[in-house]
Amino acid sequence: QVQLVESGGGLVQAGGSMRLSCAASRRTFSMYVMGWFRQAPGKEREFVAAISGTGDRINYANSAKGRFTISRDNAKNTVYLQMNSLKPEDTAVYYCAAGLWVNGLLRPLEGYWGQGTQVTVSS
Repeated sequence: QVQLVESGGGLVQAGGSMRLSCAASRRTFSMYVMGWFRQAPGKEREFVAAISGTGDRINYANSAKGRFTISRDNAKNTVYLQMNSLKPEDTAVYYCAAGLWVNGLLRPLEGYWGQGTQVTVSS
């Protein structure tokens, strides 16, 4: 099992930027598709972005396209989410996950989730 630890959340004003990091515990990190999900209060968890093990395949939710960038550094067992032009509706707990591509989508493996990091965007 992979342990995932997110960091980088906090409070930012609308229009600002923030970078989230997710550090993984296993050296086989590069085997996994990595992704970010988020959950706002009273809403279901939703997909944000995913990146393949080699970084050559990336998917974004429509809400993230053009504003967010996912990347990974396999030498550091870390995946990042750079978020620009943040909006109040981006406020949520952001979760890192590891999994596989299934039908073109990231399917997180059971238990391969981080604990989450809070992102709050003030208007």
